[in-house]
Amino acid sequence: MNLPAPKISSIDTAAPGEVTAADAARAAKLRAANINPRTGLATDYLNHFNEAIMLLEMIPDLPDCAEDFLSWEPLSYAEHFQASNFKARDLAIQAYQEADPAIRGEFDSITTTMTSILTAVGDAMRQVKHDHSRAQLATQATGWVKPLVAHAGGIINGADGEADVDRIMTA
Repeated sequence: MNLPAPKISSIDTAAPGEVTAADAARAAKLRAANINPRTGLATDYLNHFNEAIMLLEMIPDLPDCAEDFLSWEPLSYAEHFQASNFKARDLAIQAYQEADPAIRGEFDSITTTMTSILTAVGDAMRQVKHDHSRAQLATQATGWVKPLVAHAGGIINGADGEADVDRIMTA
């Protein structure tokens, strides 16, 4: 008795660069958790920095907010998610760890810079006691950190500056 040869699924025969069913399922799972499947990063981490920016922006009008800013503490990507109520925090941490090292490296470089700025501004605010000086520090820091948050968001969302320009020009 001759039996037909078993069919091989497309998962087993995927060509390099071809999306498999497993890849598609993982991407759907990441998207559902608000994690970019191309980068493995989640914008939720930027809330950590946006909180500091919000407090800094309040200092010129409400000097007492300086104390709230001074209680802000830097958190790594994993620390942020471990301490958060983010529904898919374990998935976010795993996706970050599995992210392309070049993307994660660029992202980490920017978030390290933001953390350094915010930490240095906090140290400077602890040294000065005049509300006007603290307000100036807060305004300067906001001007430095906001563009970095936007750049980090671009990395999370898979934005490549040159590729975005090309996409806009050919649209």
